[in-house]
Amino acid sequence: MKKFSACTSILVGKKASIDGTIMIGRNEDAKAAWPKHFVVHQRGELGTSFKSKETGLKLQLPGPSFKYTATPEWTDKEGLFEEDGINEYHVAMSATESAYSNDLVLGVDPLVDDGLNEEAMVTVVLPFVKTAREGVQRLGNLIAKYGTGETNGVLFADDDEAWYFESGAGHYWVAQRIPDDAYAVAGNQLAIQEIDFDDPDKFMYHPQLREFVENNHLNPTPDHFNFRQIFGTADRSDAIYSTPRVWSGHQMFSPQTSSNETPESQDLPFIMRPDHRLSIFDVQNFLGSHYQGTSFDPVGTGNDQDRHRYRPISLAKTQESHILQTNRPHGNDIHWLAMGVTAESSFIPFFADINAVPAEFKRGKLPAQLNSAYWIFKHTSVLVDSHYHDFLPLLEDVQAKVNAAAIQFMRQVDESTKYKNADWEARVTNQNQAFAKDVLKRYQQLTLDLITKMTDYSPLNFNTDENL
Repeated sequence: MKKFSACTSILVGKKASIDGTIMIGRNEDAKAAWPKHFVVHQRGELGTSFKSKETGLKLQLPGPSFKYTATPEWTDKEGLFEEDGINEYHVAMSATESAYSNDLVLGVDPLVDDGLNEEAMVTVVLPFVKTAREGVQRLGNLIAKYGTGETNGVLFADDDEAWYFESGAGHYWVAQRIPDDAYAVAGNQLAIQEIDFDDPDKFMYHPQLREFVENNHLNPTPDHFNFRQIFGTADRSDAIYSTPRVWSGHQMFSPQTSSNETPESQDLPFIMRPDHRLSIFDVQNFLGSHYQGTSFDPVGTGNDQDRHRYRPISLAKTQESHILQTNRPHGNDIHWLAMGVTAESSFIPFFADINAVPAEFKRGKLPAQLNSAYWIFKHTSVLVDSHYHDFLPLLEDVQAKVNAAAIQFMRQVDESTKYKNADWEARVTNQNQAFAKDVLKRYQQLTLDLITKMTDYSPLNFNTDENL
């Protein structure tokens, strides 16, 4: 399954967060009914070679693979699409944020049909790197050598820093470190702007990037090097599809400094400082946003034209949403996962050290099967949609209770594992499975409550006399 024009991403530095953690997150958007699984790959599981089912690319893997979490597709017919995860060395990776390159660039460095695409990126990078910088470099080396058939953004983090990587053509790429006191959001556009080639602490790039641009006369403003301007697009479709989501994030987190921005601005900054430090729930709310409080909300009170003017962040085609949280107490990194529509689901915290996940998270196919985590959340979602404004308060009540329970669960695990011992992984696995199953039960109960309420919503209804 090819994925185009999908996903919204956010990266938060450790001094921009309320608790000193680093957060990278993304909505994976493709189809309204396309199940995802959640798995834990054990050390050494991948073997010594890899072949992409999508492009046919063959790679020799550099050594034994590390343990890592991932969210593959329900079928591997077109490839794995593992998308996101955290490995045993506290490296987090999310791939990809789909974007577009302009025709001028693609005319001199075309996309490569048999290169490295989204389908395989997590699988061939995350299990073989020990830092975020190593992840950037490995991915960059692979794309420079084998090429890629897509323009993409990729998120990396470890316990010290976060990076955003972008491929701008068939072989050329750049990556920028997110400042500790900053955040960045991206929505299907190349995002990185000015590159300082003399600052290796903040930028990494293809070794021939400058020569490529100069030799092919690609830079419209030679006095500076703006990657987005040189490689990206800025047309009407961007103004409707991409920039409104970036604008929305800026309005949420930096309203004082972004007051002059508009949804269709084509020069929105990539690196932003928040007006307040961001919590895990701030990031969750961003990924679940659909322009609430504005006339652009598809389920709001605006006129029909405004409600369908811009593409929202959370939408029916979201398969799963994740937030990879590093630099946590005692090294307890967390893979937050919300199956289905972000705004109508709940993020479950999975500790990255777990050895296994509940069976429900490894199930799910087409047609729907209601013993699957993906379909349990989707079932609730479609029922809420049927009478959205009547049922939304019931959903929000469950979401609030899950959020509070998640924080309590995390604090209990953190407190009990200040000093990890030999049975830590087994213990936290059992605790995490119990918590995840409890969340599923809450949604299954909500589904039953909604079905019960819906029985009297039938169009085949009449105000009958109860005495008859």
